[in-house]
Amino acid sequence: MNNDSSNTRGALFDLDGVLINTEPLYTEFWRQVGLKHQLPSPTFAYDIKGTTLKDILSRHFPDKAIQDDIVRMVHDFEDNIVYPVFDGVPEFLDRLQAAGWKIAIVTSSDDQKMEYLFNQLPWMKSRFDTIINGTMVSKSKPDPEGYLKAAEQLGCKPENCVVFEDSFQGLEAGRRSGAKVVALATTNSRESLSGKADMIIDDFNGLNPGML
Repeated sequence: MNNDSSNTRGALFDLDGVLINTEPLYTEFWRQVGLKHQLPSPTFAYDIKGTTLKDILSRHFPDKAIQDDIVRMVHDFEDNIVYPVFDGVPEFLDRLQAAGWKIAIVTSSDDQKMEYLFNQLPWMKSRFDTIINGTMVSKSKPDPEGYLKAAEQLGCKPENCVVFEDSFQGLEAGRRSGAKVVALATTNSRESLSGKADMIIDDFNGLNPGML
């Protein structure tokens, strides 16, 4: 880790809905889980976005047998889906690295999901200086713990970082970390994201580090 964090810039990326276009798949998956277990909230699948699996289970499914069943369902789902990368992601990562930025993934996904992802997209793991997943934090987004930990591991001051997020919980976590926040209008509309980020973008095409 670089101990001189005075000038180091960090780009901290959420995963689903930011780097990979999987949020519609997860929304439908969790909608079906909610229906199966008769959860009353019609927005359950959206309410949990950015939350670790551990927190989802503890808050909504206290029965241990149901928890075990859902874990199996999640891992089977994640082992079989395709992880499509959003347009412009590799090129934007190249531009950041060329400009001397440190880059990280900060995700609520667990170790097993990340293993499935990197087996399918091995190039992605090598592109990041550090990866913080849901098993490495004690508090889910909107708590800023994950982003603060990523900044520390990169050797960056939080105020010298830019967080890229799509969910409301993630955007709040980014703001609470002290970083600048860029919202991706992939999961939520531009209108609903207004006022929640320093910048709103549709994708990474044409985005340059100097614009941040």
